Amino acid sequence: MLRSLLPTRSGMAAGLKRVWRPAYLGLAPAAALAWLWFGAEGAIILLVAALPIALATEPDAAPGARGPAPPEHEPRDALSGLVLRTRAEHALQTVLTHAASTGKSTACLVLVLDDARLIVERHGQAAHDHAIRRVAERLLVTMRQHDTVARLEGDRFALALGPMRRADLETLIQIAARAQAAVQEPMSIDAMTLYVSCSIGFCLPGRIVEPTGAALLTAAELAADDAWRNGPSAIRAFSQEIAAHAEHRQSLRDQIEFALDNGQIVAHFQPQLSTDTGEVSGFEALARWKHPERGLLPPGEFLPALTSSGLAARLGEVILFQALNALRAWDRAGYRVPNIAVNFCREELRNPKLVEKLKWELDRFDLDAGRLTIEILETVVAETENDMVVRNIAALASLGCGIDLDDFGTGHASITSIRRFTVSRLKIDRSFVTRVDCDPTQQRMVAAILSMAEQLSLATLAEGVETVGEHAMLAQLGCGHVQGYAIARPMPFDETIAWLERHRTKLDETPNLGRRTG
Repeated sequence: MLRSLLPTRSGMAAGLKRVWRPAYLGLAPAAALAWLWFGAEGAIILLVAALPIALATEPDAAPGARGPAPPEHEPRDALSGLVLRTRAEHALQTVLTHAASTGKSTACLVLVLDDARLIVERHGQAAHDHAIRRVAERLLVTMRQHDTVARLEGDRFALALGPMRRADLETLIQIAARAQAAVQEPMSIDAMTLYVSCSIGFCLPGRIVEPTGAALLTAAELAADDAWRNGPSAIRAFSQEIAAHAEHRQSLRDQIEFALDNGQIVAHFQPQLSTDTGEVSGFEALARWKHPERGLLPPGEFLPALTSSGLAARLGEVILFQALNALRAWDRAGYRVPNIAVNFCREELRNPKLVEKLKWELDRFDLDAGRLTIEILETVVAETENDMVVRNIAALASLGCGIDLDDFGTGHASITSIRRFTVSRLKIDRSFVTRVDCDPTQQRMVAAILSMAEQLSLATLAEGVETVGEHAMLAQLGCGHVQGYAIARPMPFDETIAWLERHRTKLDETPNLGRRTG
């Protein structure tokens, strides 16, 4: 019975650790005097009497004022050596709990590396891991000693700010900018220079309804997601609007697979015209979501949710089927549409069975491979080192499919890459087309692209043509094909037949715009 009331060895050790602080060492002189006057028994009696008073006056021991204490041997991230999510939440909660008595507050920042996936693809996993460690080191040096730097899931880091007198929007923007500057300093890895950028989201306690450590970190993550989507190197403060958008995206993510399987995701078709003859040279198939409650949703509304759900390849299958079906229907209706263009994502191009699957689909619809154009983003051509992607694009070109390099001018593809991937047509990005009819700089840029394409025997198509003036200038400069709202907006298949008929009538009644030959 008596033994059960005595402290254990571990309990005594913990107690000694707690009292071995400057505030408690003030008892030492009194204990020494008691020893001299009354002997060892007197010193013990004094300590027993005074120790509870010292413990009761410990600054962070007020009832209800302390968050859960962190474990003595808390887990750490094996790669970076940083503490994990729970420690960041604890640090935030501790400051929030004491805020009323100390007059100090906190905030949370979440940092996301913009192109971590590309580091792996270009330089390998070892380079990625090295970059993570360097980022962790730089953040530790940049932040204050009582701030907490934690690694979250994936390529994310949390910065839980220690107690601070002034936590406002301007201060947080400055802290975010300082963290960005530290991370984005060039890194040297295996005798090469690596440039890493990051986007940051942050949240102040006053921005959320019930500020807790966990809620503050979650809100900062939502802001970081928004920054990453608008990056690179973007900074966003959490707001209720961001929360509403996140809830909207989550709702779409939960519905997207059902939509794919039940015909809600449909192809809309945008015509492409020859500037030589004015004739239709093809259509591009573009995905749209016929949402039962929200109406027709453009790709920007649902593609991020679809991609994050791992359904990008499934979307490609749906759009390819509808595109080939439309091409066969135009043939049967007596309208000449030379080809249909379909976007292929990176995930599809990595599929070892892509070419065999495409052959089967073409045979199924009794269509020649030359009537299918594969659109590939310039960023894929510029950045990929994946042998399977290279193999598949080359095999598709050998099969007879056209290869369009989409968004040309934005991805820094080299001439070597263009030849390596057997590109047959450059699709000039909208950024070069805007105001080309009245901006001499735009005209020079487009003329340079067209000259290069001519020297490489590549066809050209300008996308995003929105005015008759842009259309006319592109024709004069020598661009072979145009696409955009000035010709027609993307339309469901049911409307394409009527549009083709109107366009045929228009060609018969008016002279062609452009460089008619012959």
